[in-house]
Amino acid sequence: MKISQVEELVGITKKNIRFYEDEGLLSPERDPENGYREYSLKDVDELMKIKFLRKLSVPLEDIRKVQKKELSLSMCLEKQSSNLKSEITSLENSIELCDSVKDKNLDYSYFKADDYLEEMHRIEERGGKFMNVSQTDVKKKKLGALLAAAVFLAIMVAYIIFFLMVSVSGETPMPLFIVIMFVGIAVIVGCILALRQRLKEIEGGEEDEASKY
Repeated sequence: MKISQVEELVGITKKNIRFYEDEGLLSPERDPENGYREYSLKDVDELMKIKFLRKLSVPLEDIRKVQKKELSLSMCLEKQSSNLKSEITSLENSIELCDSVKDKNLDYSYFKADDYLEEMHRIEERGGKFMNVSQTDVKKKKLGALLAAAVFLAIMVAYIIFFLMVSVSGETPMPLFIVIMFVGIAVIVGCILALRQRLKEIEGGEEDEASKY
């Protein structure tokens, strides 16, 4: 059957199906004449299993291990059940602290977080979890740096293309053209090197600072 039929039967998008194929979780046969994928009922059944496990937030790597019989389904679900229970406990701890502060109707200007941070620390020592500030904040900083660099690089590439088009008309003297191209390429290379250094700083020093929270 075609992918559109599988999409309708399983209730997931073509993009999802292709993604699972790319991840090696699904390997449909191909028509020897045209090379098109031909999905079988077995593939549909496999996708149903994948969909079920993913809706339980089971990681792709664990699904892969189950498929390869490196991990039994029971052990996989026992592990995921434990993870979910841990998440529930963490959420309950966060809710309890939220309610505790909310019920006191404190003004932010006079709010003293020290006592609550100490309580969080005690909960974490007992195995509780809260948001990992260092990982989350560093990821956001990385994304911001990458987006800024992408925008700048796009502008510089457009700048180079523009002068290439102008040079074709012969209106730009060759020495000036060479200088402009050299400057543009140098700026792009410099931007890439600066971005690389910035990402190293985020992963290094700034992450160390964030981990003190």
